[in-house]
Amino acid sequence: MFGATGKKFADQIGEKVDQACGQYLASKYGDGDSATIEKATETLGVINGKRKCLFIGINYTGQQGELRGCINDVNNIKSFLSSNFTIHEMLTLTDDQKSDSSKLPTRANILAGFRWLRQGVTSGDSLILHYSGHGGSVKDEDGDEEDGYDETLIPLDYAQAGHIVDDDIHDVLVRGLPKGVRLTAIMDCCHSESILDLPYTYNINGALEVIENNKTKGISKIISSGVRFAFDGNKTKATASLKEGFQFVMAGAKGGNSDAREKTIKTRSTDADVISFSGCKDSQTSADAQIGGQATGAMSYALIKSLKSDTTMNYTDLLKSMRQTLEGKYTQIPMLSAGRKLDLESPFNI
Repeated sequence: MFGATGKKFADQIGEKVDQACGQYLASKYGDGDSATIEKATETLGVINGKRKCLFIGINYTGQQGELRGCINDVNNIKSFLSSNFTIHEMLTLTDDQKSDSSKLPTRANILAGFRWLRQGVTSGDSLILHYSGHGGSVKDEDGDEEDGYDETLIPLDYAQAGHIVDDDIHDVLVRGLPKGVRLTAIMDCCHSESILDLPYTYNINGALEVIENNKTKGISKIISSGVRFAFDGNKTKATASLKEGFQFVMAGAKGGNSDAREKTIKTRSTDADVISFSGCKDSQTSADAQIGGQATGAMSYALIKSLKSDTTMNYTDLLKSMRQTLEGKYTQIPMLSAGRKLDLESPFNI
């Protein structure tokens, strides 16, 4: 459009920008040997490999506890990511794909999807997981939960196959991911704060309050008793769960299990950059909402709305923006957790 003169001017501007960036990085990371280049790449979160996405949406159509917006969430998140990032591979599991049983979000297929997502990854690759559906909690059996309860995903065939416990999610999806790989999980479900069993949790109460694996839940067992009754209609089990929850709340005044907390930090910290955005605290439920005439998960809506306003905002601002989007309309508080301590001022990046 601007001819040779315009091209020359643009080249000169680009060269000066490159020089300025180089000077900044050299002052921060050294003279550019391989070790400092690796350090700069790691700190800046450079993604120079492939991006793989796994989308899971479960409406539980025709079952007790049926939801309305989970498949819409998958379609909306998929559309947003595809429009703003290069996606090299994707897999979608939703319960409207009845003609292909391998694409239904059953327990076996979800775990297989986790394995597919991480298969063959190397440093520089980016993995994205989006889950929209029910979440629950069950009593911890191995002593790694500060609050005494594991969080769960509830697959389409939960009545026959059971829940997917956070211990299994971590072991299959997270554990052993190579350094330099980024996994970003978007978990729009109840009791989802620690659903990936990551040791560092970032809470927001007006200003950002940083809490490292401080899961002072207690009351979530009371809430989950209602979820249990909605699913299986078993009043006896729900009542027992309710009683157990109140007992935990009373005991919780003395604080959580610090040994369990230390165990989680020691055994669940990661070399990879593993980050999980969740719809709510472990003690809360996530809303299946009606926004703009469409059924949608409140957290998935808030994330898309926030990123559409600014795709370059940092983690602090993104978490605040999501909170502000939901505040006054929903009681849930979006959470952020990580496999290692985050620089919250660094730009959000997948």
